[in-house]
Amino acid sequence: MSFGDEHDSNGGAGQTRTRLPEAGNDVYGGARRPVRNSRSLITVVGVVTLLIAAIAFANRGDGADNPQSTSEAKGSTPTAATGVRPVKGKDGAIATGYAKDEQGAQSAAANYAVALVSADILKPDRRSEIVRQLFVASKVSELETSFDKAYSKEFLEKLGLDTSGNAAEGLTYVSRTAPVGTKITRSTDNSATIEVWCTGVFGIAGVGSTNPVTNDWFTMTLSLQWTGGDWKVASFSQKEGPAPVNADRTASSADDIAKAVEEFGGFTYAR
Repeated sequence: MSFGDEHDSNGGAGQTRTRLPEAGNDVYGGARRPVRNSRSLITVVGVVTLLIAAIAFANRGDGADNPQSTSEAKGSTPTAATGVRPVKGKDGAIATGYAKDEQGAQSAAANYAVALVSADILKPDRRSEIVRQLFVASKVSELETSFDKAYSKEFLEKLGLDTSGNAAEGLTYVSRTAPVGTKITRSTDNSATIEVWCTGVFGIAGVGSTNPVTNDWFTMTLSLQWTGGDWKVASFSQKEGPAPVNADRTASSADDIAKAVEEFGGFTYAR
């Protein structure tokens, strides 16, 4: 089965659908990193620096794992809902059971982008679970070691978090990502490279926080492989933007932001 055949029968490229989670739990927190001039956000910049270093370390090699392209980049089309059921189930908080077609690959990439920049990735007890769920088996051991080194005790302290990835009492660590759209740049029957354009809110909310919650825009590129009956990540990278002009809008209070994170659940993203 080729991606092209499935794509034509399931609504076309660039059609994005968002599904609410089945439960009310917030499954997406998020650790992301805006590159900004504000001194109060300098610590957040370190997140992406260390993350990229960890990714580079884990993905060292001769490039043998990179999927070969059999189709070139496809142009974007207007966003619209489709009638294709995106996923079959869940593995913990992360959706699983994606279709072996372009829509399924884009669904997987959007969900995986959210998980990779979530607050849970900073929690040692959750990080290992996320890595094992998302990545191809051959990458798991390397990435677990790389992430553990990147998100060290010293690094977490700079963010204002304890060794378990939690903020101090009275403060709320916020890191939630929202995919804006996805694009396939390369695909074969068993592999795909997907770009996920994202925005999100990141920082610590609460009185006395030195790392206030801000928003950011970034693009994550994920190389996926079809293995074990589902899409898994072989490698990924991220870059800044595209970012729109910021609106001249009064910022909400730290308490309002913390309350919003607690009361508004996350999404399961799907094509």
